[in-house]
Amino acid sequence: MGIANMEAIKQFQLLMEEVDEPLKNTFENVHQGYPDETFMRFLKARDLNVGKAHKMLIDCLQWRIQSEIDNILAKPIIPTDLYRAVRDSQLMGLSGYSKEGLPVIAVGLGLSTFDKASVNYYVQSHIQMNEYRDRVVLPSATKKYGQYIGTCVKVLDMTGLRLSALNQIKLLTVISTIDDLNYPEKTDTYYVVNVPYIFSACWKVVKPLLQERTRRKIQVLQGCGRDELLKIMDYASLPHFCRKEGSGSSRHSENGHTNNCFSFDHPFHQELYNFVKQQAVLRESVAPLKQGSFHVNFPETDHEGADIAKTIETEFHKFGNQNGLTKSLNGLRVNGA
Repeated sequence: MGIANMEAIKQFQLLMEEVDEPLKNTFENVHQGYPDETFMRFLKARDLNVGKAHKMLIDCLQWRIQSEIDNILAKPIIPTDLYRAVRDSQLMGLSGYSKEGLPVIAVGLGLSTFDKASVNYYVQSHIQMNEYRDRVVLPSATKKYGQYIGTCVKVLDMTGLRLSALNQIKLLTVISTIDDLNYPEKTDTYYVVNVPYIFSACWKVVKPLLQERTRRKIQVLQGCGRDELLKIMDYASLPHFCRKEGSGSSRHSENGHTNNCFSFDHPFHQELYNFVKQQAVLRESVAPLKQGSFHVNFPETDHEGADIAKTIETEFHKFGNQNGLTKSLNGLRVNGA
């Protein structure tokens, strides 16, 4: 860590010593024993501007308190069938670890439909996975590999991406804004695989709109990306949709266990869901467990995020017009929940 970075962290520390106790308490759940590394994440997100990074962190901590994020891992999505429906329509999971010990998070963007529950359940589920990653998965990886591990790699599967994806732009923008503002610099690299033409067309237009530090993190791979990904992870950690050309996001099983990390039956989701239920039992003496979604305050989308969402919408419509698919766009609820 350079001298300039150390000095910025020192200034950041001094500012944080002045904050109220509730903010300090929730900050412990954010840094998990590594405050300097956390300061550095927020500094990177604000181009090493200490004042802006400090405001960003304070806003994040206030959001956590207002939305009771510290308790979200004690709020299971119930009944179980509802959570299974969320998992079947919000495709995301942990497939393994890179050779350097970074968790490999797989995301099925192309086939996620987000149509089996309310927006609040999908946001709740996403934040729970973020919190479980930060409070359980990353600390465990740090201990296992004997070095601090504070980031993950994400493999984004574009299999099945269609014009109907316009329906999910608002929700995806909300989720990405939550990540950008409250979980900055948690992803080391994004690998995009199984790319259809519609994505390639949008990517050419969207790429210049991204900040340089974001562009550097995104790698669009050929086909399922298997050969490139095997350079940084073992075969066992490859997401199922990267294991062979044309496999898409279909379900696979070995020895009776699913290796589709999107599935509710995958070990990662079973461990996560059991953890949340156990935390809920521990808290039941304080407050009875209630059914219903956990409402989180949605942050305002920044100008960059809004511009990108609008550009994607425009490109999808353009693609539809070029391919005679305009009629299929009628009735799309682009701004609907």
